[in-house]
Formats: sequence, C-alpha cells, structure tokens
Amino acid sequence: MAGVTDLPFRELCLELGAGLAVAEMLTSDLSLTHSRKTMLRRQRSSHEGIRSVQIVGNDPTQLADAARFNADDGADIIDINMGCPAKKVCKKAAGSALLGDERLVAEILERVVGAVSVPVTLKIRTGIAPDQRNGVNIARIAEASGIQMLAVHGRTRADRFKGEAEYETIAQVKAAVRIPVVANGDIDSGPKALRVLQQTGADAVMIGRAAQGRPWLAGHVAHFLETGETQTAPDLQSISVWLHSHLLDHYAFYGETKGVRSARKHIGWYLQGLPGVRHFRETVFRAETAQDQLAAIDQFLLEQGLRCAA
Repeated sequence: MAGVTDLPFRELCLELGAGLAVAEMLTSDLSLTHSRKTMLRRQRSSHEGIRSVQIVGNDPTQLADAARFNADDGADIIDINMGCPAKKVCKKAAGSALLGDERLVAEILERVVGAVSVPVTLKIRTGIAPDQRNGVNIARIAEASGIQMLAVHGRTRADRFKGEAEYETIAQVKAAVRIPVVANGDIDSGPKALRVLQQTGADAVMIGRAAQGRPWLAGHVAHFLETGETQTAPDLQSISVWLHSHLLDHYAFYGETKGVRSARKHIGWYLQGLPGVRHFRETVFRAETAQDQLAAIDQFLLEQGLRCAA
C-alpha cells in the first residue's frame, strides 16, 4: 500500500474507526533516509496513536540497522514486509521473494528482533506458489525468532492479487503458533470479516486494497464485529466531506503541484461507480491547481445530488 497509506490517509482512517494504521513501506537502505520520498513516508503526527513502521529489504544487517534507526526515531512497532508481490520489490529478493529462502528469513527475523526493544511484527503470504505453500513453516520460524504478531495475506507470491484469497492456510498458521495472527485478503465488509475470523480462528483482520477510497471501511468492520450491526453505506454528503478534508490535508502534505497529481488516484477511488464518473475523471485529471481540482469535484457531486433528487 506504499503510495496510498500516507499520513493524511492513515489519520483519516483512524479518525473513522480503524484500530491501527501501518505506515508506508520503508527501504532498509539508510543511505536513502533523507531522500524526499523516504522523508515523506517517515512523517508522523500526534494523532496517529500507536506508530507501526514497516521496513523492507533482504540484508539482515541493513534490516537490523533500519529497525534500530526507526525505533530510535519513535516507532512503537517495527513491521517487516515479506508479503509484497510487486516486481520492483521481488526483483531485489525482498518482500514475498524472501519466502523462498527460509534460512535467510530466520536470520533476518532474529537479527531485527535482537536489534530493538519494541515489538517486531511480520507480514507474509501463504507461500511461494500454490504448490509451495510454506506459510506454516515461515510462521513457526517467526514465532521461534521472537516475532510478536503475524499478518498473513491469503495468496501466494505467484498469485499476486489474482483470483480469490484462500483462508485455509491462514487457519493452519493460526493452529501452528501461539502468537496473534491477523488475517488479510479480500476483506471488504463486516460480514466478510466475521466469516474470515470464524474460518481461520485469527485474532484480527487487516484491510488493504478494499479501503482505497473508503477510509471509513475499517471503522464499519469494527462496528459490525463489536455489535453485529451493519452500518449503512455513507451518503454522498458524507463522502463529499471526507474527500474534501482528505484532499486539503493531501495538498498540505505534498505541496500543491505534487499533491494535485498524486490525489488523482484517491479521487478515482472515492467516486468509482457513480454515474458519469469515467467522463468526469478525464476532466478532473486535467486540473493543474488544487482550486480547480476541488471545484471540479464540487460540481460533479452537485450534479450527482441533483440526479439523485430527480
């Protein structure tokens, strides 16, 4: 979720009911610590609550040093990414590519856990490929190495995001270890979260892509799990308020020029499915200033409201 779960988005998700929002993935290469991209991803605020910083890499020493650096910088949790299937990550033998080398996984986890006093957590997939699901082995290695919580996405590295997530392996992982296990993959509603928890025995659920354009989703899921009540989908007015607030924070965070460009994906996600949105996206994506972008959105939402009232 790098490029999506930046500080403005995380804060909005937490405001709307998410229990924990993990920061964007950071490289373990500390020579890039002061690059603009890394500096932005390291940003935090007093509104975030528990600060979980995710690091990625394949060198045990680099990862241990990165964990120590981020813990000293205020991280409450160090999260290690061994789940990302992106080609640019895997081609560096990082992310989910590490699942193919269990000895290296053990060395990395032991070094990172030994480097810091804060809890270390791990995000993995169910294995390398559908015929090589070694998630249970990795989970046992993680527990033995001192990892304190494990998040498991219900696809293998080879699956990327194709097809549907499977939860049988997550159930096997939960049965094999005593540390908390978080189920992840295709969780997009309260009832789906409950089914996954019942099927896997997991201790919690993690929401990823389903929250794009729906920062309220985690809060709705939490409400359902606590009360059994399904909240109605937000109305257009609520979405308009959240989108407007999100964009103002987004522009302030990135600066207007970069903010206008990088806001486009969020706008598309918030408004997907509305009548005429395809043509609108062509218009709003041509906006070059924050004022023009917001004005285009306001006009589009006004037209949607008039259409609904007709």
